[in-house]
Amino acid sequence: MLTLRRGLAASRALRRNCTDKFLPTELAVQDISGGCGDFYAIKIASEAFKGLSTLNQHRLVTRVLKQEIEGIHGLQVKTIPPSSES
Repeated sequence: MLTLRRGLAASRALRRNCTDKFLPTELAVQDISGGCGDFYAIKIASEAFKGLSTLNQHRLVTRVLKQEIEGIHGLQVKTIPPSSES
């Protein structure tokens, strides 16, 4: 039960911080660890990525989420700049 709570708390923290910092037009946070809360996939579309390379978009996301990702095993990030939204 502790693992489930940690996973839910981590998921909520990732979502909250992405929402607060990036004001996304699309945001998906998914636990892809099989439920243990150690590996997440984030898909985020935001105006904050406009004009940035994919590498710099990912660096921006990981910088914002630094505290949250210190406690997990892995993070998969997909960023979508405004011109690429579908």
